[in-house]
Amino acid sequence: MIQKKICLLGGFAVGKTSLVSRFVHSIFSDKYLTTVGVKIEKKSLTLEKGDLDLVVWDIYGEDDFQKVRMSYLRGASGYLLVADGTRKSTLDTALALHEAAVQTIGKVPCILVINKADLASIWEIDQATVTRMLQSGWHLMQTSAKSGEGVEEAFASLGRAMLDE
Repeated sequence: MIQKKICLLGGFAVGKTSLVSRFVHSIFSDKYLTTVGVKIEKKSLTLEKGDLDLVVWDIYGEDDFQKVRMSYLRGASGYLLVADGTRKSTLDTALALHEAAVQTIGKVPCILVINKADLASIWEIDQATVTRMLQSGWHLMQTSAKSGEGVEEAFASLGRAMLDE
């Protein structure tokens, strides 16, 4: 069994903890809980190339008052970069965190996840932006921690990308 550390990076309240809860425990809660520091979970995946143990680091969100400590990324084999589709500013935060992550751990597999697909009718991140990002080479997925849409696929896709390296 191969074990890989992955991180979830993104702005404040984009749904990182909810994505992890949906993925690891198959649950969603409307109650908002701020992550303090980092919360670590573990889940096994069975993929085409074999079994993979993911050690998932849910890192607190970045905002105007606190910056993510990049030391949390050490040893990570990949990461999900999470933005909230209903708040365009969270995409800018995610892209800035991506640049910092590349400087810290180099180029490792990364998937940009635009969360809250269940609220797509009020998204501020428009389809033109999504199309531009895809055309510029981003691996981008849309998810909903609330409905579960795309969540398992996002983690599995990251797992496959890490095993392909």
